Amino acid sequence: MKKITFMRIGVVKNNVKQPRFGNFADEISTILMDKKFSGALDGIEDYSHVIIIYLMNKADRNDYVIRHRPQGKRDVPVVGIFACRCPPRPNPVAISTVKLLEHKGNKIKVQGLDALDRTIVLDIKPYWPQYDKVTNHRIPTWVNRLEF
Repeated sequence: MKKITFMRIGVVKNNVKQPRFGNFADEISTILMDKKFSGALDGIEDYSHVIIIYLMNKADRNDYVIRHRPQGKRDVPVVGIFACRCPPRPNPVAISTVKLLEHKGNKIKVQGLDALDRTIVLDIKPYWPQYDKVTNHRIPTWVNRLEF
């Protein structure tokens, strides 16, 4: 089997030092891009939101689970790990859609990123409604009880 490698394009800078569930909606983070990739941000400020793909490099890959209770809340059901967005996954790749606040040089400032300080960023994509929007979506009612 061929080994898969990822290229780090940047790193997250914020005040979130310890893992937590929820309460990221108002969190402000800066993504500091490696300087060789700063030109890849040209034009990104024209978008209101971006999709951040990152590596949960601080997670212990030996602690993945198959099922659990999202955010540890007792009032939601135990579900499979792929039926929620929680971090204890077999592979440490995560994705978040966030509000783009600012672009200066090799930095972007975003709101709502659910990542720890010094998290490795793998990719940034503009939120493009024609591709990223879904219609007739359905979510289970328990999701409305989680914190974002």
